[in-house]
Amino acid sequence: MRMMELGKTGIITPQNAFGALPIQRVDLETAVRILRRAYEGGMTFYDTARGYTDSEEKLGAAFEGMRDKVFIASKTLARTPEKFREDLDTTLKNLRTDYLDLYQLHFVQQCYAPGDGTGMYEEMLRAKEEGKIRHIGITAHKIGIAEEIVESGLYEVLQFPFSYLATDRDIALVESCKEAGMGFLAMKGLSGGLLTNAKACMAFMLQYEVLPIWGIQRMEELEEWLSFMEEEPVLDEEMKALIEKDRAELLGEFCRGCGYCAPCSQDIIISQCARISQMIRRAPSADWMTDYWQKEMEKVETCTECGLCMTRCPYELNIPTLLRKNLADYRDIIAGRTKV
Repeated sequence: MRMMELGKTGIITPQNAFGALPIQRVDLETAVRILRRAYEGGMTFYDTARGYTDSEEKLGAAFEGMRDKVFIASKTLARTPEKFREDLDTTLKNLRTDYLDLYQLHFVQQCYAPGDGTGMYEEMLRAKEEGKIRHIGITAHKIGIAEEIVESGLYEVLQFPFSYLATDRDIALVESCKEAGMGFLAMKGLSGGLLTNAKACMAFMLQYEVLPIWGIQRMEELEEWLSFMEEEPVLDEEMKALIEKDRAELLGEFCRGCGYCAPCSQDIIISQCARISQMIRRAPSADWMTDYWQKEMEKVETCTECGLCMTRCPYELNIPTLLRKNLADYRDIIAGRTKV
């Protein structure tokens, strides 16, 4: 696996990184075992967040005593300097360390800048001067905000969704980061689970100067990503054809399953119900057909179209329309009118 530098940070790591959001779903012993295996297999960059429940604590348990051997990035959803400092102190305690290689403002709705009245950027610089943060970064989901961040030149690293479903504008953003000497962390490389061919996903990423962060919660998932350390996937004609087929099927409005739309006033599990038809077709499982999911899907009928979910959606999707479309298709599948 090729090595890369994350922008101009001096962080040099294999182009194959560990996303620690999913390990919040497994117990401590399992998480530690997975994380240590990732390190043994060659992964050195680990991305977590204050908002990922106990993910930070699991990384702290896994890497205590070997802090200098890994790069750890975390994030804060803080919108005030006071909350920023509180989150940073909690994160350092959880990770059992006195510094972060990268600290990121998480899921921002603006490009925080000096003198903007929030004090956020100034507080981040103070923490860097204190040595608690080595490099500063920011994560965004909206392309316009991401472009503004790159143009500002204020941050060392941008984290943004990127997969082989990327638009020309997304790819231009990656190139802009490269030109600016800014690191690019690629999140949602599997588009929320809709993309299921790991080789194709990795082969696509290797065309660009990005560090993909793969969300991992099972050992078998990890082993597949680690196999690329020894043999990089090649973007051959067969792989290109698979990618083009997926792009033809999926480009347009689709739910990535990020969950930022929640909670729903009608208790609809939007992040699953708005994409269940695609999940059934792309990752076939009887689990999607159970009585439980049939009842959950029927809740879509109670949608009041209040629009609150749409104001929260980072991709600006028409969620009520997606829900109704998925419900109709789901009913046809259950009734046997549609083959999958």
